[in-house]
Amino acid sequence: MTEAKDEQEVREPEVGPTPEGEPHFHPYHHPAAGWGAAKSVTKFMAREGTLVDGPRAIMRMNHENTGFDCPGCAWPDDTKGLRLDICENGIKHVTWEMTRKRVGREFFAAHSVTELFEWSDFQLEDQGRLTEPMVYDPESDHYVPISWKDAFELVGRTLRGLDSPHEAAYYTSGRLGNEATFLYQLMARELGTNNLPDCSNMCHEASGRALQASLGTGKGTVDLADWESTDALFIMGVNVASNAPRMLTALAEAYRRGAQIVHVNPLIEAAATRAIIPHDFTRMATFRSTSTSTLNLQPRVGGDMALLRGMAKAVLEQAGTDPRALDQEFIDRHTDGFDDYRAVCATTPWEEIEHQSGLSRDDIVRAARVYTEADRSIFSWCLGITQHEHGVDTVREIVNLLLLRGNLGREGAGPSPVRGHSNVQGNRTCGIDHRPATEFLDRLGEVCGFEPPRQHGLDTVATIQAMQRGEVKVFVGMGGNFALAAPDSPVTYEALRTCELTVQVSTKLNRSHLVHGRQALILPCLGRTEKDHQRKGIQSTSVEDSMSMVHLSVGMKRPASPHLRSEPAIIAGMARAALPDSATPWDWYVEDYDRIRDTMAQVLDGFEDFNRRVRLPLGFRIKQPARELVFLTPSGRAEFSTAPLPDVVPAPGTLALGTMRSHDQWNTTIYSDNDRYRGIKNLRTLVFMNRADMRDRGIEEFDPVEITSTAKDGTQRFLNGYLAIPYDIPRGCAAGYMPEMNVLIALCDYSTQSDQPIMKHAHVTISATTPTSQEHG
Repeated sequence: MTEAKDEQEVREPEVGPTPEGEPHFHPYHHPAAGWGAAKSVTKFMAREGTLVDGPRAIMRMNHENTGFDCPGCAWPDDTKGLRLDICENGIKHVTWEMTRKRVGREFFAAHSVTELFEWSDFQLEDQGRLTEPMVYDPESDHYVPISWKDAFELVGRTLRGLDSPHEAAYYTSGRLGNEATFLYQLMARELGTNNLPDCSNMCHEASGRALQASLGTGKGTVDLADWESTDALFIMGVNVASNAPRMLTALAEAYRRGAQIVHVNPLIEAAATRAIIPHDFTRMATFRSTSTSTLNLQPRVGGDMALLRGMAKAVLEQAGTDPRALDQEFIDRHTDGFDDYRAVCATTPWEEIEHQSGLSRDDIVRAARVYTEADRSIFSWCLGITQHEHGVDTVREIVNLLLLRGNLGREGAGPSPVRGHSNVQGNRTCGIDHRPATEFLDRLGEVCGFEPPRQHGLDTVATIQAMQRGEVKVFVGMGGNFALAAPDSPVTYEALRTCELTVQVSTKLNRSHLVHGRQALILPCLGRTEKDHQRKGIQSTSVEDSMSMVHLSVGMKRPASPHLRSEPAIIAGMARAALPDSATPWDWYVEDYDRIRDTMAQVLDGFEDFNRRVRLPLGFRIKQPARELVFLTPSGRAEFSTAPLPDVVPAPGTLALGTMRSHDQWNTTIYSDNDRYRGIKNLRTLVFMNRADMRDRGIEEFDPVEITSTAKDGTQRFLNGYLAIPYDIPRGCAAGYMPEMNVLIALCDYSTQSDQPIMKHAHVTISATTPTSQEHG
């Protein structure tokens, strides 16, 4: 346990010179953001040739309905008119998209797919923007140009030739706007399937299922105004400075007004110490940082549920002498199952809670005291909570704790999951769901004039398994980099290669274009920053942030190529070719996206009067029934859960390994081999370990090691030659970067609660590399 210090002046000296390409580790002790971020983005823009366009884009990003929405994280836009509502990673993401580099037919003629497969993922994306549709030519092993008409016909002919509509799967990345999302799910369902896997299946599926079970809604209930008025923030399983950097503003403001901020993470990340907010010009000029934490707790990997159960137990024990520790009136009026939950807490011994959490009783009680002394509390979490076998139970335990003190349905209180991608929440809202609700399908069929399929479809893991078996023959990827994001990389690659056709809609070259079916298409689309010209003029698209605000995004830049098409236009083109008898006016929709929104308003709850409301300043917020204390659960009340604590303590000789992103990375997009906030330069093939665990294994800093994971089915997977880095992480735990470490996550290792791949809790052994172990490489 550590406590943050008050505001202080701090300089950020450059780390000493490092020979080009030589790995380097120097622990980071400076504030998050600040001048380090400013220097980083300046160098990045210079490298990409966007020193003019970059600053112009910065001034248009995240500005009501006159600019474009940052294609990075889903943190909500500032509500107070901030002109620089930006962050380092958002600027990098936009600059990466706006690069002057191009990947055209000449590039593909010069490089075969076999050659490109050997390139690093950074090298692939660093080549620049795709410029025209390409089709794989198996005879030459090269991609060659194809017209849009012929590309759509290839898709349509292949889909029409399937024996069953369930032999196709339609994957969605979180960057897809709401209008394109609605058309995409409409196409899939008119074709006859609910095979709509998405990136949520790998990240926040557990959050949605847990919140739905506990509260009757699959989303958080708070908004940014709640963050600005809460008394206590509990930030769990998220590296804020890299995953949601604009949250730093909210944390700094909370600290300055006296709120308590508790960070819960096996690693103490930079955002859990202090920060200099770049748009706070006075503090930038004087190098004055602001603390972003009042308490840091480091549970073992997977130990969060035990910590939460311990906090609840402490609250209930405190209520024995101080009834004000509970909001009994709220519990009696609005919840169900309290007596059973109280009994579970009472019978869970402190010894088990300490053992499973990896924390002392004193530390847990201290966190509970922060909670009971706050009138209003928010719990916010990310993938460090969800990507476990017991992810659903852990999120429900968060809700249990909130219910004990009535921290729901009032200002400054409630659950707040941190969504990782710009519109991943909007994708689910607008119909990307392999388990759609009957009510949604009924409205969709009535409004759009067809009978939607009722059979549940395939999620991400099930899609890979079906491709393996030859049951899914067409894979369409709408954005993202599926081959790299999915678990068990060799198995995923093999599965994709069994397909008759793979289609990737992308802005840049990536691994998924090189791991393809017998036939393969690359369809290049507009980026979020680019103007979308259609017959009725320049179009806007809408997105939903992680707090259910829906607003417009309008591109500002000329497209990277005249041959690019928008995502709605690409979807419409595929749909026309695959559904020649469809009554859906696909071309008419693409002429004017207001027409898509009018249809969406008739189908989607909360989107009534869509076109008017989305043009209001800051857009509109989708109503959340649980915020109004309306619980769409079987009991009509918020439901306590009583799940037992899982056993997360590693077996002797093994470690619990979690995968994570580096700071210079956005999802599968890697900007460099550096990780500034963790003190890493020129290295990604590493594993962070506790010093005592290293000592026990005879491993020194930068020693090459072999990492062996053991799956549920007993099979093993290996990574060899990774370098060991000593780090402040609990004993028995380790961490390393995705997507490189995805090879350790077996396809069969998914949660039985959420069906998510268990990316944050692989069971591994780590040993010094020997000549024999090198054979596994």
